[in-house]
Amino acid sequence: MADLIVKAAVKEALNDMNVASDFYDALDEEVDELLEDAARRAEANDRKTVQPRDL
Repeated sequence: MADLIVKAAVKEALNDMNVASDFYDALDEEVDELLEDAARRAEANDRKTVQPRDL
């Protein structure tokens, strides 16, 4: 699986929070599932363009 998130951006978004190293892998998996679901919704609606409503 490709890395879908940018670790530095995640750490920055979480401000002063510490981030466990395995958090990034779990977040990457969640994002991957979200993207797959959005793609399925777009395909189910006969579109090749994923739109915000597919989330």
